[in-house]
Amino acid sequence: MKVIVGQGSCGVASGAKKTAAEFEKKIREKGLNIEVSKAGCVGNCYLEPIVDIYDDNGGLTRYVKVQPGQVADIVETHLIGGEVAVDHEISEIDKTFLGKQKRIVLRNCGMINPENIDEYIAIGGYEATKKAITSMTPDEVIEEIKNSGLRGRGGAGFPTWFKWNAAKTAPGTEKYMVCNADEGDPGAFMDRSVLEGDPHSLIEGMVIGGYAMGASEGVIYVRAEYPLAIHRLETAMNQARERGFLGKNLFGSDFSFDIRIKAGAGAFVCGEETALIASLEGERGMPRLKPPFPAQKGFWQKPTNINNVETLANVAWIIANGGDAFGNYGTSKSKGTKVFALAGKIKKGGLVEVPMGLPLKEVIYGIGDGIKNDKAFKAVQMGGPSGGCIPASLIDTPVDYENITKTGAIVGSGGMIVMDETTCMVDMARYFLDFTRKESCGKCNYCRIGTKRMLEILERITVGKGKDGDIELLEELASKIKDGSMCGLGQTAPNPVLTTIKYFRNEYEDHIYKKKCTAHSCRELLTFTITDKCSGCTLCARKCPVHAIKGELKKQHEIDQSICIKCGKCEETCRFDAIIRD
Repeated sequence: MKVIVGQGSCGVASGAKKTAAEFEKKIREKGLNIEVSKAGCVGNCYLEPIVDIYDDNGGLTRYVKVQPGQVADIVETHLIGGEVAVDHEISEIDKTFLGKQKRIVLRNCGMINPENIDEYIAIGGYEATKKAITSMTPDEVIEEIKNSGLRGRGGAGFPTWFKWNAAKTAPGTEKYMVCNADEGDPGAFMDRSVLEGDPHSLIEGMVIGGYAMGASEGVIYVRAEYPLAIHRLETAMNQARERGFLGKNLFGSDFSFDIRIKAGAGAFVCGEETALIASLEGERGMPRLKPPFPAQKGFWQKPTNINNVETLANVAWIIANGGDAFGNYGTSKSKGTKVFALAGKIKKGGLVEVPMGLPLKEVIYGIGDGIKNDKAFKAVQMGGPSGGCIPASLIDTPVDYENITKTGAIVGSGGMIVMDETTCMVDMARYFLDFTRKESCGKCNYCRIGTKRMLEILERITVGKGKDGDIELLEELASKIKDGSMCGLGQTAPNPVLTTIKYFRNEYEDHIYKKKCTAHSCRELLTFTITDKCSGCTLCARKCPVHAIKGELKKQHEIDQSICIKCGKCEETCRFDAIIRD
């Protein structure tokens, strides 16, 4: 019997380390010979801490939201009594979260100890690397990746084989394989979970890619805000070196390859490959003009290939199972699976991996179980600050590169921020533009100054100071920023604004002309009113920080709108639903 406690960042944040320590304590007290191990995030982030118990025959029982105080019951009932502790077991409904997915990238996450290479080897780890190096030529490896149809999962969706081949055929013997793990989109945590839960799959992908393009050195550029990911990567790399999977003459061949980690400072712009290279070289992370592309002149002006974590995590599976097996999933142009981070106003938030082409509705309702508190679905932001907003009217859109792009959004790295009827789309656009403006490297005038001007307009609109012509000015500035910015991050910065204007223009108009927020969200545009449901309990009056509520005991109260600061404290306090916002 074995106990596994999920200890990805989400699990640790929910108290998983304390839960694991309590299991170890109780097992020791009872004199049981049972191992307590760890794993990364299995994807059900909303159920953490998650505890999996495997019996001697490999049977699995999963317990969810397990806090230290619940451990004693599970130990007594399950580990000693041999019965399922049903009060803590995962529900049948929650089991569908994983049941409707197809996991390739996340195949090992939550299943193995990421700090124990033996568990990875036991499930076929490094067999794909051995196969590629000992029985395939570099051209055959590239051809297998080409047959798979694997495209870059970092945002652009560029064919992976083409980038590898471009670096391979570039003149020179010194070449570099770089992994972009600088995951900076708000609400995105796909790459982090792979690094924390299955670091060896990334290492394999880099070794195979390095062999295919003729590189002897790999660099993983990961943001310093991911300390757990960095720790597990370093542990995995050291173990791989000890076993001969990294270093000189791999599998007795002439091919040598090793990897090092570069911890980035967390600049969003370093997700752009030329800015990433500048940062690797010790320079300020700022993009440069292309061509030349990194495949010709990249890191230290040498041929360089850059893929993100998710892209490379597919590689070992493809080599082991064949490109055709990968291509059987997805659509004709968008093959394979894609990992998405479901966040926002969703009931079941976490990581999902689905075949490309699955309708957006199936992801949000079939897997994510719909909107919190059963409110109306309004929109989903895809592709992060560089992406766009997809409205409820397009919820049947297939999730693939082509169809998502048609909506004005992008697949991006895989963030899905779900919004309900209480979300103000103008304020949402303001939030993402504020992020982009702060993260601009400042090299381009249009990106540096244009995003600031757009943000100023949005801030005016959300506080009721919008004026006629603001929408048209936003569209004009957006067009110039897209045309005048040098890198992809600047060129896509206006997307959240443009898509919200496209699909929710009425909300902009209501803010500007009616001085009202359709979603009743923008604080400066709210009016709080006490209805005849008021019992006169005086609780709201006592809680009001500016004493704007007046009235006698057991009689309907009133709010002095000239004093009210629209903090919403009265609405939160009222037990009779007597206060409404408009």
